[in-house]
Amino acid sequence: MNTQFEINQKVVYPSHGVGIVKEIFDKTFNEKTVNYFKIYIEASDMMVMVPIDNAENLGIREIASKENAEEALNLLSESFETPTSDWKLRYQMNLDLLKKGTVKDIAKIVRCLYNRSKVKELPILERKLYDNAKKLLEDEISYALGKTAKEIEAEIHTKLEPPGSVLKIKHTNILEDDEDDDLMNDYSDSGKSENSDDDDENGADDSSLDKADEDFDDDDDGEF
Repeated sequence: MNTQFEINQKVVYPSHGVGIVKEIFDKTFNEKTVNYFKIYIEASDMMVMVPIDNAENLGIREIASKENAEEALNLLSESFETPTSDWKLRYQMNLDLLKKGTVKDIAKIVRCLYNRSKVKELPILERKLYDNAKKLLEDEISYALGKTAKEIEAEIHTKLEPPGSVLKIKHTNILEDDEDDDLMNDYSDSGKSENSDDDDENGADDSSLDKADEDFDDDDDGEF
């Protein structure tokens, strides 16, 4: 059986975290044999089964090299331009990048959302995306450089906000009637009136939060 990864190899599963390939096996369904990776995700203490033929589509890849990991760290302190002032579009772009991107792409997500948060509080969905990207970045770089997650967490913070630093966004377009406010206000109102049918068409209802969970967890794998 030709496979991209080997048993006991560390891999990155973007929607779950850094994991270790524990087993490569096959199962037969309706007289069709499917080959699987069984991957242990340490951060969530979870085992997932991924069809080998679908691993690339899910963004599963090798741990970054030491050189790429160091470059990713250095990216955090570089100036940049925000991709868009529309948070919904920005969220989707970063989410797609998280699922398919390299360690340097993930560093760009962390840098973008961290600096955005210094300008204005992140909407709930972007905050969750930032937390997931930052955790994944910490774990992958710690494996690549042979350091602890705590050490890498401190390095990331120093890169994002070194002493005497200024905001690194080159151009920031903030609208007075920012949709970020609509999301936060609607989320707050939903807690006061759970049965209200009169949702603001510009807001985000509970289904938006459910969708965010699906974005990270509803991949074509098996978990047990």
